[in-house]
Amino acid sequence: MITKIYNKKPLLLIASIILICIAIIPGCKKSQSDLGKKLAEATGNKAFKQMTDEGYAEAFNKAMADNKAIISYPKVISSYYKQNNYEPVLVLNNIKGDGLQSLTTYLGNAAQHGINPQIFRGDSIKILLAHIKDKKAIKNVDEAYSTLAKLELLAANSLIRYSMALQYGLISPQKIYQRYYTKTQRPDSAAMRSVFAVKELKTYLDSIQPANPQYKALQKALTDKVQAPGMSPEESERYFAVNLERLRWKNKPDAKKYVIVNIADYRLDVMEDGKSALNMKVCVGEGRNMDKEKSLVEYNESDKTDQPFSRETPQLSSEIYTVQVNPVWNIPKSIATKEITVEAANDPYYLDNKGIDVYHNGKKVDDPESIDWSKASKGGYTFKQRPGDENALGQIKFLFKNGSSVYLHDTPAKNAFNQNMRAVSHGCVRVEEPKKLAEALFGEGEKYDKIVDKMDNPSDEPTNIALPNKVPVYLTYVTCWADSSGKLQFRPDVYGLDVVLYGHMKKLITV
Repeated sequence: MITKIYNKKPLLLIASIILICIAIIPGCKKSQSDLGKKLAEATGNKAFKQMTDEGYAEAFNKAMADNKAIISYPKVISSYYKQNNYEPVLVLNNIKGDGLQSLTTYLGNAAQHGINPQIFRGDSIKILLAHIKDKKAIKNVDEAYSTLAKLELLAANSLIRYSMALQYGLISPQKIYQRYYTKTQRPDSAAMRSVFAVKELKTYLDSIQPANPQYKALQKALTDKVQAPGMSPEESERYFAVNLERLRWKNKPDAKKYVIVNIADYRLDVMEDGKSALNMKVCVGEGRNMDKEKSLVEYNESDKTDQPFSRETPQLSSEIYTVQVNPVWNIPKSIATKEITVEAANDPYYLDNKGIDVYHNGKKVDDPESIDWSKASKGGYTFKQRPGDENALGQIKFLFKNGSSVYLHDTPAKNAFNQNMRAVSHGCVRVEEPKKLAEALFGEGEKYDKIVDKMDNPSDEPTNIALPNKVPVYLTYVTCWADSSGKLQFRPDVYGLDVVLYGHMKKLITV
């Protein structure tokens, strides 16, 4: 008998491979997940039981592709879900309660903030939510995938957009205004992603409703359908809407003491601890809309293009750091070309009478009256007005750094303060009571006494006096607010900035 001897090692190896494959094969299939179980339990619909994590991830990415035209934050949303295994956190956290229903309610009530509710697609979310909660509406797992993915996607996009709108404003003022130089915080990706950590949607939505008393006063006027003087109900509604949007911008002063000029109100306030410690009339730059040619009555596509008049005072924030008593006026090139040389061409003694020195390529001209200003090339000439009674800046100017060459200053033209419409300057802000402003900034003491002495005893030489502590200054533009007694104040839109802002709000499509 011949006995065959076999090596057992290959057999053991084969058996091991078979066992491993048996263990691996189920894992190679798309496994059912806790996601499907949770949704099936929450909705009572068995179609969700067949869902897998992998299958839902595919459906979500397809929803992103199919709805890219209506998603405002594709990078933020796509990045978040990819990093978090595409878990539909908003639906999972809120499917059993009324969180998502609360979201649709708040989105639908956006008009109370002067915002078009259609921007947030609340109706689409409401339909998807009703569909997913209906035990009989979803027939199979494919429909479960697509409904869940689109609901999660639209809820995320709308929640981010609504949340950012209420906390930062719908529109960035830097993007719509050519002369806007105020630091304004805008939402970043971290702020947007923060909504995914929300557990109680209604609590969160309540928390982001603006609580500023000014905001509440304008919101009440809007919802009560208060009619602004001389405006139709529709125009009044738009008027409140643009000023509510301004209040949502994160550009408000937070210093204990600051100076604020409301261009539209022709008024300056020195604010201390939230209250006006000093206020006075001011004159501001001439505007493009002083004849009220443009209004909020109807919308025109061209209205959203900002076209400032050359003399308009810019919106800006800075810090007052020094004053110059008996100031020199470095006359801007635009004024020199359009006004000074024209006057000099008509009257050879105009420059001397006004105390204006002429410089050519940086060197002072000894006899400017000998120049024929009707023919002279304006390019190489600069002009400075010496201190004195004729100086357009009066006896003092308050300096703060800015790129528009504007400042607060005194003026010899006092009659303008008696006018109701005081948009009359070249762009700088003329103050009615410069000594009082100096006192409010410096306080009593040696420096303020020196300012008074130099103003009371003018000299031909300017004197610079630095503030011990810089004081923030804001040049802003607001056409409607509630005063300290709660009474609504309304001002004309002399620069047409309401019209520009409304134009952009009107054109916001649902993305």
